[in-house]
Amino acid sequence: MSKFENRPGAALLVVDVQSGVVKQACQRDTVIANICALVDKARREQIPVVWVQHNDDQLVRGSDEWQIVSELTPAETEPLIEKKYGDSFEDTLLENVLSRLGIGELVVVGAQTDACIRSTLHGAFVRGYDVTLVSDAHTTEDHTEWGAPLPDQVIAHTNLYWRYQTAPGRKASTVPTTNVAFGGTK
Repeated sequence: MSKFENRPGAALLVVDVQSGVVKQACQRDTVIANICALVDKARREQIPVVWVQHNDDQLVRGSDEWQIVSELTPAETEPLIEKKYGDSFEDTLLENVLSRLGIGELVVVGAQTDACIRSTLHGAFVRGYDVTLVSDAHTTEDHTEWGAPLPDQVIAHTNLYWRYQTAPGRKASTVPTTNVAFGGTK
């Protein structure tokens, strides 16, 4: 149903699950366990897993904080996209990689819900992808000192509004880890 006629495939997009990004994240261990389960499921079903890794002045490339968490290990054959902006498509090779793999549907997990996850969801959707957000496999940290709601409220709100996104020729959805069915949701 995506806008890409010759790209029927689905991929799991793992965004910024890096040590420094999720160190103080809401329900960190549960979210990472869910992401691990989805990575295993995707690999078993031969669904591409695409990794995204952020770097900037606070998350310096090569630093301990920049590394993907120890619970997750990208396979050598799985694409790893480095980015500098919230939207994983912005000034990266992500679109080229997805095109080469024939991907028209993305299943999105990772961090931070109120920054890179939201930006990437919208970036994918406006570019023509069908996009599923895994409701219990994304997280953020506490930003209340800057006026944000509590992390669990940010996560709940993102799940709510993403469930109801619409656009011509594309679909958005939100499902829990147990209901992820690559190539369509249960």
